[in-house]
Amino acid sequence: MIYCGIDWAERTHDVALVDDSGQLVAKRHITDDAAGYRVLLDLLAEYGDTEENPIPVAIETSRGLLVAVLRTGKRKIFAINPMAAARYRDRHAVSRKKSDPGDALVLANILRTDMHAHRPLPQDSELARAVAVLARAQQDAVWNRQQIANQLRSLLREYYPAALMAVESWKKGLCRPEARELLRLAPTPTRAAKLTRAQLQAALKRAGRQRGIAAEADRLRDILRADWAHQPQLVEDALGRQMLALLLQLEAAAKAADDLEEAVDEAFPEHPDAEIILSFPGLGIQLGARVLAEIGDDRQRFADARGLKAYAGASPITRASGKKSSVTRRWVKNDRLNHVGYLWAFSAPNASPGAKMHYRRRRDDHGDWHASAQRNLFNRLLGQLYHCLQHGRRFDEAVAFPAPVSAVARVA
Repeated sequence: MIYCGIDWAERTHDVALVDDSGQLVAKRHITDDAAGYRVLLDLLAEYGDTEENPIPVAIETSRGLLVAVLRTGKRKIFAINPMAAARYRDRHAVSRKKSDPGDALVLANILRTDMHAHRPLPQDSELARAVAVLARAQQDAVWNRQQIANQLRSLLREYYPAALMAVESWKKGLCRPEARELLRLAPTPTRAAKLTRAQLQAALKRAGRQRGIAAEADRLRDILRADWAHQPQLVEDALGRQMLALLLQLEAAAKAADDLEEAVDEAFPEHPDAEIILSFPGLGIQLGARVLAEIGDDRQRFADARGLKAYAGASPITRASGKKSSVTRRWVKNDRLNHVGYLWAFSAPNASPGAKMHYRRRRDDHGDWHASAQRNLFNRLLGQLYHCLQHGRRFDEAVAFPAPVSAVARVA
């Protein structure tokens, strides 16, 4: 049996092959291009890599063209955490010496001695991986949009509180097209106070508003012409220029989020698992796509539902030593999936009576705090999702949240 370790870098990679006894049988220094990939594949083939019996590979990343090339066929790729690799290095050398060829040898030996303790990259379908790219990019774009909106809000508080009061009643606030159009038209409170009713109505129409334009224009006009404190004129103008620069960033981030949302709307429903995922209460196309992005469609990825719950950070963790024992939330988890769980558990009670009852029972009977009750609901929903995906079944409210025995007895 031959094991391969690759020390990944930006432009070049070091490759090491070891046999069952830990003997180094080959090493190469390859470039990060098509020629380097061919050298690597030829080296693997030279030492017995075939379609039926591929050589397992350990590398410190799960992304990139090199990983994509290695994932062809049935080859198992193990993405080893760099911190774990560093701990393995300390087992063989206490001098803390380090080199790229040496790291490749360490990675190969990790598979030789402890391959059973590591899980290979999941064999997700191309469509699932494409949905993952789009869903994660859309999530990043939403986070980026909100971060810029927070910066813009902080700036407006310094010199333009009227704008914040004008948009506070709008859903999404500064991220709405009407808010961006208003700030573009009047970047300072002095200019905003001079806006006419007709100008405000035209701005609302340009932003896409179709109803209540006249009444909304009157409301904005009253707010903008109220008595507000002002910065010195030169300072106010400078802050207005700074605000316009932030506004350009916000518009770009908002467009990116909208475009990626459309892409997810097109791609996710095409996946076979979409019907099952969307049958769960609280999951729409965007949240459902994020769930698929993080759990994939490889049914062998998680040994059981507990593995998925631990991966998502939904299940608690027990720390016990001697007479001390504590049960706490997980800090090592998939942060993206955990964030989806927060939104999922927040919206599920509104669409599922059983989920709402489960949440209330955790709060009232078990004394959980809001976050803890939500996490418990997410834990339960995630286990049900695992079961439904494994058996190809849609969500069933009666099965997922059966009525308590006492309630059934009263009905009888």
